[in-house]
Amino acid sequence: MSAESVVYYLNREPESDPNDQTEWLLTALGQYTGAELRELLYVAEEPGFFELMRALFALSDENRAVLQHFLEAGHPQAMKAAIDLKGRLTIEQVNAEQRVKLLPVIAN
Repeated sequence: MSAESVVYYLNREPESDPNDQTEWLLTALGQYTGAELRELLYVAEEPGFFELMRALFALSDENRAVLQHFLEAGHPQAMKAAIDLKGRLTIEQVNAEQRVKLLPVIAN
């Protein structure tokens, strides 16, 4: 099931038959392993998760691909994000010396 079909399902009129909704949900969930579903449920508990996901998917395909490539190439715990006065988000790799300085900030 593609993301487009999920969005279509969410935007259309609800079916009156709850069995149709259950069947759709089971079909969608059947594409994932139990471990993937548990991870998704765990991560979805994080504050702001859905807002973050909506923002990521609102990016153009090109911008999302650039961001995805950057995140895949690095280690999230070794990254620093900041928003400047003009509202621009910057994400940079942090070297070992910078990581030591960030630890107290991350721990709090």
